[in-house]
Amino acid sequence: MSGTLLTGGAVVTMDPRTGDLERGDVLVRGDRIVAVGADLTTHPDAADAAVVDTTGRVVAPGFVDTHRHAWQAQMRRSIPDVSDLGAYVASTLGEVAPRYTPHDMYVGTRLAALTALDAGITTMLDFSHNSRTAAHSDAAIRALADTGIRGVHASMGPHFGDWDRQWPGDLERLCADHQGAGEGLVTIRLAALATDEIAGPSLAYGKELAAVARALGLGVSVDAVFGASSSEAILSWADTDLLGPGLCLIHATGLSPDAWRAMGETGTTVSLAPSSDAQIGLESAVPAVDEALAVGIRPGLSIDVEVALSSDMFTQMRTLLAIQRMRAVRGVYGSGEPVPDRITTRDVLDFATRQGARTAGLGESTGTLSPGRQADLIVVDAGDVNTMPLNDPVGTLVLGADARNIETVMVAGRIRKARGRLVGVDIDGLREEVTASRDRIVASLGQR
Repeated sequence: MSGTLLTGGAVVTMDPRTGDLERGDVLVRGDRIVAVGADLTTHPDAADAAVVDTTGRVVAPGFVDTHRHAWQAQMRRSIPDVSDLGAYVASTLGEVAPRYTPHDMYVGTRLAALTALDAGITTMLDFSHNSRTAAHSDAAIRALADTGIRGVHASMGPHFGDWDRQWPGDLERLCADHQGAGEGLVTIRLAALATDEIAGPSLAYGKELAAVARALGLGVSVDAVFGASSSEAILSWADTDLLGPGLCLIHATGLSPDAWRAMGETGTTVSLAPSSDAQIGLESAVPAVDEALAVGIRPGLSIDVEVALSSDMFTQMRTLLAIQRMRAVRGVYGSGEPVPDRITTRDVLDFATRQGARTAGLGESTGTLSPGRQADLIVVDAGDVNTMPLNDPVGTLVLGADARNIETVMVAGRIRKARGRLVGVDIDGLREEVTASRDRIVASLGQR
């Protein structure tokens, strides 16, 4: 079994034990990283490896998106100036979602996953909350598998409209039929809401859904975690032993100090959606990174809804960095707010890679360039007009680069993007399929 030797580039491992290499090599064999070092040309496993010269480039772990509603992708930027959460819920979840067929689920999820890969996101948690029928769920999972992304299908029933009420009972079948789909890259997770305020009690996390997850050995992702009602829910979960590392709370804006303490004491994970919190205005509208760090939680990052937001992790890192540092500076200049330590470019890159993998339940598999981990990585051209010259690799990744600079994307040792283009993807055909799906949905809205 031959491998690949990436040699001569700046290597950002995000592994505290290994550190970074100003000039180094990464050796991949099969689906795993075999070694990381200054010179691996004489390594026994490098003898028959294909050599890829990464001089002038940065080799780094692929990004991890811990929460995206992928099915919505063909409706992306349809409400770019959405006023608040209520407007999003009413339009996208109340009006658009019930119009989706299983085929539309496939098209949207596939588009989101391919967009993620193109932007260097090698792992995407698809918070799939439009599971109207078993066929809708199957289509979403098939889309993840077909793209070759490391996909987490987090399944939840729809908020509104007619559906089969097969969820959460259908999770057992989903696990039996799809756990490990896509040659082992797809995992199943339970998704829920924090409270019953938006869509009623059947979708709200609590003892019943926690029991389902535990019986099936699934992690849980909980969306719409914000404000006083979510704080009360978190404290009730603490009292009933429903918090812990297998639970991810999404957004976490406007929570009480007591709720944060309970989360920190139990090792509960957090997914921040920086541009979503700020642009849509979720509760305080300030991503809760300082609150998380204060109780020892290092969060993951996520895209959330493409109907109103950007699709890439570069935007999330920069948004979070700017907002947090603005908040810290305001505290110094007498705003009356607490004065947190300023986070760094390495912090937000850590959130987007290593911590994201842990948050998605994949911390032992991906998120760092470490021997034994899955070979999920990106190669970024540091000689393009927007990245040259290379002075600081982490700074270049966080502040300088974007999707156009990503030359190579590898997932489990397989090349998904090469020479700046997605591999094996008919972009013209994709465009036709996406447009046809969008047009059918829009037409059906006009017929109501």
